[in-house]
Amino acid sequence: MKKSISSTLRRAERFQVVLIGEGILVGGIAGLVVLLYRIFLEYAGKWLQMILDVAGESPVRIVGWFVILAFLAVLVAKLVDYEPLISGSGIPQLEGEMTGKLDQVWWKVLPAKFAGGFLCLLGGLSLGREGPSIQLGAMVGKGVSKGLDRGKTEEKFLLTCGASAGLSAAFHAPLAGVMFSLEEVHKNFSVSVLVSVMSASLTADFLSSAVLGVDSVFQFDIVRELPQEYYWLIILLGIVLGVLGAFYNWFTLKMQSLYNHMKGASTTVKLMIPFFCAGVLGFVKPELLGSGHALIEWVTHEDVMLKSLIFILVAKFIFSGICFGSGAPGGIFFPLLVLGGFIGGTFGTAGVMYLGLDSMYVNNFVLLAMAGYFTAIVRAPLTGIILIFEMTGSVEHMMSLSLVSIIAYIVATLLRSKPIYESLLDRLLKKRGVPVSEESGQKVLSSFVIMHGSTAAGKRISEVEWPEHCLLIAVKRGEEEIIPRGRTLLLPSDTIIAVVDERDNAVVHDAMEELCRM
Repeated sequence: MKKSISSTLRRAERFQVVLIGEGILVGGIAGLVVLLYRIFLEYAGKWLQMILDVAGESPVRIVGWFVILAFLAVLVAKLVDYEPLISGSGIPQLEGEMTGKLDQVWWKVLPAKFAGGFLCLLGGLSLGREGPSIQLGAMVGKGVSKGLDRGKTEEKFLLTCGASAGLSAAFHAPLAGVMFSLEEVHKNFSVSVLVSVMSASLTADFLSSAVLGVDSVFQFDIVRELPQEYYWLIILLGIVLGVLGAFYNWFTLKMQSLYNHMKGASTTVKLMIPFFCAGVLGFVKPELLGSGHALIEWVTHEDVMLKSLIFILVAKFIFSGICFGSGAPGGIFFPLLVLGGFIGGTFGTAGVMYLGLDSMYVNNFVLLAMAGYFTAIVRAPLTGIILIFEMTGSVEHMMSLSLVSIIAYIVATLLRSKPIYESLLDRLLKKRGVPVSEESGQKVLSSFVIMHGSTAAGKRISEVEWPEHCLLIAVKRGEEEIIPRGRTLLLPSDTIIAVVDERDNAVVHDAMEELCRM
C-alpha cells in the first residue's frame, strides 16, 4: 500500500510531463489515422467523378449506378446498426463521453466510422470530414488510454488530445484544433491540458503536412482589408448570419425529427433517401455533391450571378439537411462553412448591385460569413476565427472577423437558439434513454417576507423543507444582507430572495408563500 501511495504521489509530481508525452503519442497515431482517412476521402471524390462521367453515357449505366448507391446505403446501414454511435457527426458523441453520459467502444467506432464516412462520400452525400476526424482522433486517445491502463481522469485528457489531433490533421489547422477541443469539448483551459493538447495537435499537423503539403484548405485571394466605411455592412451581415444560423439549427433538428417519425422504417430505408437524392443530383447538379470544397473555389474565383448563388445556397442547404438528418456517418462542420461562404458571396454580390459596394470586396464577405455562420451555429467564436485564419491563410482581418462573429453570436443567443452540438447531444441521449436536463427559461428573482407564526419563522434554513428548483441567494434583515447558510436562523420580518427558473416560477411561488405566511 505504501508503495502504491508513493508511486501515485511521484506520478502526480510529473503528471504534466507525462501528459505531454502521451499527447505526442496520441497525436502521432491519430494524425496517421486521420491522414489515411483524408486520403481515402480524396480517392472517394475522384472515383465518384469518374463514375458519374462514365454512367452518364447511357441510361443503362445510370440505372446501374443507382443499384450501386442502394448497395452503398445497405452497407452504411449495416455499419450504423453494428455501432449506432458512428451515426452523424461524432462530436456530440464525444461531448457525451466527456460528461460521462456515453461510453463509446473505441475499437468498434474506429473502423466503422472510417468505413461509413468513406462510403457516404463515395456516394456523394453532402457531409463533412471534420466530425468523423474528431471522433476518430478521440477514439485513438481512448484506445491509448485503455492500452496504458489510465484512469478516467487521464482518459478525458487523452480524448481531448485525440479530438484536437483529429481536427488539426483534417484541416491543417493546429491552433483551431487546440481551441475547438478546449472551447467545445473539454471546456477547460488549464495549463496541463493546454500543453498536452498543443503537443497532440502539432504532432498530427506535422504528419499530415508532411504527406499532403502545407497549402491552406481554401485558396482564394483577398485584395485588401475591408475599409471602415463598409463596417455597417459587417453589422448587417452579422445580424443576417445570426438569424440564418438559428434557422440552420432548427432545420437540422427538424430533419432529424422527420426521419425519426418514419414509423417502421429501417436504417437502410432512411439512408436510401440521401443516397438516391445524391444519385439524381449527380446527373443534374453534380457540384452539390460532397462536402462542397469546389463550390468555395468557384464562388471566390468567378463572377457569379446573384440568382445562381441563391439557387446553389438553397439547394446545398436542403441537400445537406437531408443527408445529415438521415443519421449517415458524416459531419456538418465543413458543409456549414461552405454554406456560410455562399451566404457571404450572396450578401457581397447583392451589396455590389444595390448598396454601392466595390466588387473587389466580395471575397471579404465570403471570409467573414464563414466565421460568423460557424459562430452562430456552434457558438464557439474563438474557434471560428482561428479556423478561418488557418484554412484560408489570411491573418489580416481580426477586427472584421471578431465584429461579425460577436454580432452573429449575440443574435443567435437572443433568438434562444441552442448550440447545435448541445442540441444533437440531447437528442442522442434521449434516444438512448439517458436522462437529460430539461430546457430552462429565463431566471426570475423572487422575494418573500417571513411573517410571525409562519412555518419558516424561528427555524434554521436547513430545518425548512424548501420547494424543488428554488435557490436561496440572500436573506435581508433590515439594511443587512446575509448570505444564506444551513445554520442561518430565519426571523420574522426577514426577506428571503430566491432565484427560480421561469418555467417553475408559479409552482415555487405558491410553495414559498405557504412557508412564509401565517
